[in-house]
Amino acid sequence: MVDDSFVISRSQTRHDKTVILKSLFFHLRLPDCPKIKPNWLNFIMKKLNHLAAVLLGIGLLAGNAFAQTDTPYKVLDTTQLMGNGGIDYVYADNDGRRVYVPRGGNTFVFDLDSHKYIGSITNVGGHGVAIDTAAHHGICSGNPPSLFDTETMQKLKSIDVQGRPDGILLEPLTDRICILSHESPSITMIDPKDGTVTGTVDVGGAMEQAQSDGQGKLYVDVEDEKKIAVVDVKALKVITKYDLGDNAGEPGGLGLDVKNHILFAMCANPGVCVVVNADDGKVLATLPIGNGTDGGGFNSNTMEAWSSQRDGTLTIIKESSPTSFAVEQTVQTKAGCKTSSLDTKNNHIVLICTERLPGAPTPAPATNAPAGQRRGGGRGGPGNLDVLWVGR
Repeated sequence: MVDDSFVISRSQTRHDKTVILKSLFFHLRLPDCPKIKPNWLNFIMKKLNHLAAVLLGIGLLAGNAFAQTDTPYKVLDTTQLMGNGGIDYVYADNDGRRVYVPRGGNTFVFDLDSHKYIGSITNVGGHGVAIDTAAHHGICSGNPPSLFDTETMQKLKSIDVQGRPDGILLEPLTDRICILSHESPSITMIDPKDGTVTGTVDVGGAMEQAQSDGQGKLYVDVEDEKKIAVVDVKALKVITKYDLGDNAGEPGGLGLDVKNHILFAMCANPGVCVVVNADDGKVLATLPIGNGTDGGGFNSNTMEAWSSQRDGTLTIIKESSPTSFAVEQTVQTKAGCKTSSLDTKNNHIVLICTERLPGAPTPAPATNAPAGQRRGGGRGGPGNLDVLWVGR
């Protein structure tokens, strides 16, 4: 039995159901038969009344579903903060509800929900940040990396590592923060509780972004080889490398659909997304994206991958099934917004870029800068830091 309260209340549907009932009687053309007893007439009326409610409810549900999926992404908000120095990665701490942006010699902190500036962690700078919420500690992948307290926002210590730190992430199975390098050792594992180095892995090539499946495998972009390395985080060794194919560029951003075992490698030069089976490395699709990507990911809530580009675009890719992928939208952001992170609660993509003061000279990128920074142009002089919040 379908109740009249289905989807909306009686008072809201009374008029609509009356219109539907009249239409049904007209199209059914029921004969004026005196032999139809009142109880039968009431029964017919009751059934038609319920049918009208169901039809109206289904129509409203379909309309709401269409409106939700048809709504395009756009820049919802922008937070600006004056400062100095270059930027690389942005990190959204979904558990702690904060956003971390290293710039110059400091790391700036914003509220993930209100978008307001909270404060800065002084003398903690570098490329990116990873947070261990349980330990209330974070690490910034500078040279050298820094361990800091997320509650006091104070630096605790510098960490002595080898190589050239760049990308960074928290690997959940081992509860270790992985620092990715453009020189050997490729990956350095650090205990976020006290900042001790617990192991290293030599992969070869320049490491960029990485994703963990939470089951012991770490997938890492090898930028200069146009490959994805598969690393056993327990054994600290390379299992294999997946070749992205002849049509691939240099992978910078990386997304992972953990449930369906699918990787999204966001490449520059040329700008393409190479979709790969995470189990065997088979290339499933190659899709066009914007120019100058250096960040990307996958949102399991919406089944969409994204890539942020230096040319001021954000590419949204829809995974309709484990074998069907298509570019869904190209969002206009701001020039230089090449790295990004995901607010999983609000399904917002957070991007960063800088705007130099009028008349300020354009600083040349350092000759020894990682390839991602050379193509991204993230080194800047005095000017605004822009934090963009993109969503539906």
